[in-house]
Amino acid sequence: MNFNKRQSDTGQTGSGARSKLSLAILLALSGSVLSTNALAQETDQSETKGLEKIQVTARKTVESIQEVPVAITSVSAVELAEKGMAEITEIQTLSPNTTLQRSRGTNSTLTAFIRGVGQQDPLWGYEPGVGIYIDDVYLARPQGAVLDIIDVERIEVLRGPQGTLYGKNTIGGAVKYVTKPMSGDPEFSVKASVGSYGQRDLKMTGQYPLSEQLYVGFGFASLNRDGFGEYLQSDLPDQDRENYNKDVTAARLTLEYQPSDDLFFRLAWDKTDDDSNAKGGYRLLPSLLTDAPVPDSVYDSYTSLPTWNKVELEGISLTAAWDINDNTTLKYIFADRESYSPTNIDFDNTPLPIFDVPAIYDDEQTTHELQLNYSADGFSLVSGLYYYDGESCGQFEAILGILGASLGAPGLTREVAGCSNSNSTALYAQGSFDIGEKWSMTLGARYTKDEREATVDNGLVFDNVYPETGWVDGYIRPDGDLVPNVLDDEDDWSRFTPRVGVEYQHTDDIMFYASYSQGFKSGTYNPRATTAEPAADPEIVDSFEMGMKSDWGDNLRANLTWFTLDHKDRQYISILPGDGFADLNQRLANAGESKADGIEAEFTYLATDDLTLNLNLGWIDAEFTEVLDTDPTTGELFDKSDRFTISNTPELTYNLGLNYAFDNQFGDFVFNANYYYRDDYVLFEEDSLLTQDGYGLLNMSLNWYSASGDWTAGLHVKNLTDEEYMVGGYQFVTPDPTDPTDISKYTPGLGGDNTLIAYYGDPRTVTLTVGYRF
Repeated sequence: MNFNKRQSDTGQTGSGARSKLSLAILLALSGSVLSTNALAQETDQSETKGLEKIQVTARKTVESIQEVPVAITSVSAVELAEKGMAEITEIQTLSPNTTLQRSRGTNSTLTAFIRGVGQQDPLWGYEPGVGIYIDDVYLARPQGAVLDIIDVERIEVLRGPQGTLYGKNTIGGAVKYVTKPMSGDPEFSVKASVGSYGQRDLKMTGQYPLSEQLYVGFGFASLNRDGFGEYLQSDLPDQDRENYNKDVTAARLTLEYQPSDDLFFRLAWDKTDDDSNAKGGYRLLPSLLTDAPVPDSVYDSYTSLPTWNKVELEGISLTAAWDINDNTTLKYIFADRESYSPTNIDFDNTPLPIFDVPAIYDDEQTTHELQLNYSADGFSLVSGLYYYDGESCGQFEAILGILGASLGAPGLTREVAGCSNSNSTALYAQGSFDIGEKWSMTLGARYTKDEREATVDNGLVFDNVYPETGWVDGYIRPDGDLVPNVLDDEDDWSRFTPRVGVEYQHTDDIMFYASYSQGFKSGTYNPRATTAEPAADPEIVDSFEMGMKSDWGDNLRANLTWFTLDHKDRQYISILPGDGFADLNQRLANAGESKADGIEAEFTYLATDDLTLNLNLGWIDAEFTEVLDTDPTTGELFDKSDRFTISNTPELTYNLGLNYAFDNQFGDFVFNANYYYRDDYVLFEEDSLLTQDGYGLLNMSLNWYSASGDWTAGLHVKNLTDEEYMVGGYQFVTPDPTDPTDISKYTPGLGGDNTLIAYYGDPRTVTLTVGYRF
């Protein structure tokens, strides 16, 4: 049975009709653009009056977005502010075929998918499929990757494998968070926001020149909001009962030194503390073991765990750049980052310890990158050496206390702990060169050597066990190792990932391109292993892409992309048959393959000097072609791909937006509105019981700028129609294979209860932001 949250009837057509209609519109628009080639004005883009020239660093050098033969969306600081976007997850509304959402039980863990490629399970040891970067520094773990937008210049979303310039774990794409450079002038700005659910935010940024060559900059943010719902236990203090609340403090300090025109140094430090409560999920089925009713609100929950939660992030980076001459730059980037996250996730969401999972995530990473970049007429080169050293450790307790009591034990816990430590060394180069008056080529390659060591401790304890003494009041953890070591191994892999592209500059403002690129996600060990199983090999994605970047006169920009990809050696996790509800046995192997074909379109139209219209559209047909498993009775391999669906990947996404500027005696005003639609999608790949129906989000903002330019204000309304939509969940129930739609025939899953849980996106919110710049 699928549980679907449906929006109110708005007279829209079904998802299939919408998909066909949108494709027809896209093809018609494409044909119109191509057929009007003779009417295009062949002017240099820098001379156009209306269309903004957008600079990006997608290829690790500054270029116009219209000259980059990659499907990329760039969102500027101005656009982010005028739309009231506060978190990196909101960028998904502006990038076709992109999913960026908060993951399940925490506010700061990111689920990222691009073009149907990503990684849903955030456990240590599993590698992401979409790379997240802060100023070219890679964030290896999804914990803490839901970045708040503070002192940012732009956010770039690169779609498709980026294996040459960005390396492993970018098989779906990459998201780049680019902070603002310093201007060299004294600056200070402050913004305060109040809004729905007791929102109260304060952001301060500034910079000051210590000398003509030395500058210091800072940013600070305190972000607070009451919960959208609550934990319904009456014995919890008020602040501990808040569900989906926010309590984040973030700080950033930067020192820039430019002793000459040819030398540049930047030292940056940042720290984030997220003390928001753990998120409780919404039970979609009544519990078999407790009489707590299903809550009235999707944001209400129950729990038998403490509701505190913590994510601590801290990092330092050093960037040094030397312009050897007008054409050549040598650049070095060092970064060291660490994160620590003790968390409480109640899988069953009842007041009883049926299936509780307190956990600790502890990560450290160090990276070094040396780049040599060259640019001249007709030729450019980006090359470098890269080194990554990371330690990712964790521990979780699957507390099955009620089941233990039924067996006559004080409790029952399956404890899993371990580390997945890796280092990676890479050599890369990518060059673009002219092969004719209008033709050019891009050739790139990266060689990567990956090494990984892994340990796993896994076993049963016949008691309710928590990760640390004091986790709950009065708890004292026993000394010593409670469960045995089941895996202690190491392995290594090497991979050559190429990129080949050809570009045709039809006019100064119209470019066509085609490319082949490959990416890989690192091999890994099963962090939940119960035996000394071997590591899974890397996943491989081969992608072909054709596109057009075009500006038509002064008022129309049309960027179109078609892509197809093959995703091979997918690291599939199969559940092993066990003897009872206490089993948590899994096997990890390269058993899956999938493919996807899609279209992406981004249009900007300046209807008048004051009115801008935007359309971003993505369509994708993604499916599993093979998933191999072993029959536990016969030992024979069989294909069960018919039970699998690509998760977190709607067939159709689109965003319709407008921006209207006007002024009067009170100052300048900008009104913008957008409608973002996501087609239906599943939350799990295998036999998903959670399907979110297609839904749309309507957002509106009104911004004001004082005549002096010192004061700003913005009123932002998000999810105006208050849609309810699922972004994550857990399913630990088993439908009857003869009648999977009959809830009464569900059999209990792990813990002995019907655990079918959903987490939801934000409800309607209204925010007023006032800013002043000194």
